[in-house]
Amino acid sequence: MQAWILPHPQPIGQHPLQLAEVPEPTPGAGEVLVRVHVCGICRTDLHVVEGELPVRRPNITPGHQVVGEIAVLGSGVSNLRTGQRVGVAWLHHTDGTCPFCRSGRENLCEHAEFTGWTVPGGYAEALLASADFVYPIPDALDDMQAAPLLCAGIIGYRCLRLSGIAADAWPGARLGIYGFGAAGHIAIQIARARGAEVYVCTRDHERHQKLARELGAVWVGDAAAAPPAPLDAALMFAPAGELVPPALRALAPGATLVLGGIHMSPIPALNYDWLYRERVIRSVANNTRADGRDFLAEAHRAGVTSRTRTFPFAQANEALAALKNDAIAGAGVLLAP
Repeated sequence: MQAWILPHPQPIGQHPLQLAEVPEPTPGAGEVLVRVHVCGICRTDLHVVEGELPVRRPNITPGHQVVGEIAVLGSGVSNLRTGQRVGVAWLHHTDGTCPFCRSGRENLCEHAEFTGWTVPGGYAEALLASADFVYPIPDALDDMQAAPLLCAGIIGYRCLRLSGIAADAWPGARLGIYGFGAAGHIAIQIARARGAEVYVCTRDHERHQKLARELGAVWVGDAAAAPPAPLDAALMFAPAGELVPPALRALAPGATLVLGGIHMSPIPALNYDWLYRERVIRSVANNTRADGRDFLAEAHRAGVTSRTRTFPFAQANEALAALKNDAIAGAGVLLAP
């Protein structure tokens, strides 16, 4: 089968991904073989390809927002069927026995495996997935709509969960979003459905700021601009550490800044006055399966839609370059070959 592999991490401008013929994998116990329909393009893929995340497996195939069809069931799989449409997300498998897993925090499992980083991902014709970690895709969601929900959507949802504002307290709350790509354009829809006012800080005027206004932001400014009112919470999806100080300064007392990326450039020195009065900075690491299930249910109720730009399978390098250069409004999606 065809798959994009990464022989060596390099800047995306050097086209580091190579198209290769690789053996089609055979599912083992508890696994399924999924034929890929589409795979969302994520900034984490870019971090893997450019080496900002350490190499965990040679010649890895990136991609972890996969929508496809189950082709083969491994032994012991009884909760799925061949021909079923499913989503494959970042969290590939956890040990289920460590203290984090036993306490409902499987996203912190020390022995977790990750799609497109430690196991081959969805920039391919097919991939293996753990049967207990796939998500049935509702019929109401087509492949293009569903793909960005499987990471950008789920991570944005977890960021909202950790923002410190309970769902029943959202009406009238002021939420800031820093960086308005795939995750931001989905998170704003959930937040607005809950009654929040959303303030967006993003550097791209032509695409991202325009989309933020279309999706109902009450204010849109440059990446480091000061919103016109104190924020009750803020989510940062831009991997830019230099934005942490202005985001902190924009928070109301007692508010939380949630950092939603797996990688970020260095954060400058912070003035304690920006943190004082119980302001909080916290990071998000991965997601639990409960996050995914709850998000997909709420996204369906809220009528969340993904704005997508599609790329042919042959243009995987070009798709990641477009992502790096802020040339995608919403989310990018790689088509199957």
